[in-house]
Amino acid sequence: MVLFPNVTQLDLTGPAQVFSRWPNTELHLVAATLDPVVTDAGFALVPTVTFADCPPVDVVCVPGGDGVFENLENEELLAFVRRTAAEAAWVTSVCTGAFVLAAAGVLRERKAATHWASRELLSTLGVEVVAERVVYDGNVVTGGGVTAGIDFALSLTAAELGEDVARRLQLQFEYDPAPPFDAGSPDKADPQLVAGIREFVQASRRDVVARAAARLAG
Repeated sequence: MVLFPNVTQLDLTGPAQVFSRWPNTELHLVAATLDPVVTDAGFALVPTVTFADCPPVDVVCVPGGDGVFENLENEELLAFVRRTAAEAAWVTSVCTGAFVLAAAGVLRERKAATHWASRELLSTLGVEVVAERVVYDGNVVTGGGVTAGIDFALSLTAAELGEDVARRLQLQFEYDPAPPFDAGSPDKADPQLVAGIREFVQASRRDVVARAAARLAG
């Protein structure tokens, strides 16, 4: 699990909780240093290994959050993703973590999911954006926004370990969503609210995404 400042913690901790129950598995939180990393929820997570010292992994997962766009030109992070993606069995992301994969060149001409409010921006990086909770394109697996990370992790569990294991974990976690409002997707929410959130989210991100697109084109 890739860790950087201002990460959306549920993008990381949701899938991490699922992956931590995989048998014979060691879960790494990988960051630039071993110093605690403050998430967008205000509390910190403690890395277990640095980018430089991370061993080969079977699964690499990049979570999302505003921290993605603050680090989209961080060559140390992008180089780690490229290096790890070349060797991992599964290359994955949650929410806007897909932008890191794209900026690293991993998503070129691939299908991917991301948070609904950032789909248009991701498409400018040469990605075929799909409006689904979980998207597979070969060994690249991407999840939609935030809570979709749990769906993604259970889906990958089924792909790697079998459906019986995934079903057992889902039951153990009592993952049976029953939200108080039927407003959790842009297809269901008030159109004006959807438009306002989309513009708010994209406004501060357009310039850095445009620079990433220019680097990929060059």
